[in-house]
Amino acid sequence: MIRALIFGHRPPQSGKTVGLVVFLHGYGADGADLLGLADVLGPHLPNTAFVAPDAPERPLMAPYGFQWFPIPRFDGSTDAQMLAGMAQSTQDLDRFFDERLAAEGLGPEALLLVGFSQGAMMSLHVAPRRKVAFAGVVSISGRLMVPETLDAETVVKPPVLVMHGDRDDVVPFGEMALAANALTKAGFETYGHVMKGSGHGIAPDGLSVALRFMQDKLPSGA
Repeated sequence: MIRALIFGHRPPQSGKTVGLVVFLHGYGADGADLLGLADVLGPHLPNTAFVAPDAPERPLMAPYGFQWFPIPRFDGSTDAQMLAGMAQSTQDLDRFFDERLAAEGLGPEALLLVGFSQGAMMSLHVAPRRKVAFAGVVSISGRLMVPETLDAETVVKPPVLVMHGDRDDVVPFGEMALAANALTKAGFETYGHVMKGSGHGIAPDGLSVALRFMQDKLPSGA
């Protein structure tokens, strides 16, 4: 059963929607955790709407926030449960993207995904398996899940920006190179940025690089 996602929305500052940025939050957080970035990005993308859904499940071991899938090392779930959660959230997000694009009157090429941590993992998993490519994907402090299935399951190859803090103690910094190398090998247009001295978060320099990527990959006039 596909689940409806609750979300926050920021309309374009100009009142005219040309592009759509969707934020996917990390484990134990919610959409509001990232939607505030629209205040910083909006003035530079005046014709872009911003949307941030809450993941559909509460974490098994925490009474706050949401998760896209369980994490065995955090909650004692099995790998099978983790993969099943990813598969279910993939279906949920596919419908969510289609609904939001229809509501904004846009095609998939006008949507850019920005994921943080577990949201980055979902972004890198969902985007290549869509029927039509998104404008791009920004993966921040995440990892490429089930990389062994990437070649066989890739349908489209949107451009991808991977970013990571080199002092990340939650998702190891080495995951950035693993994801970038796998994506590049699979034929994705891949960019990378190291947030030097940063831990598990979004540093100002990373946000600036992400903005330039959005301006370059979103439709002209976004």
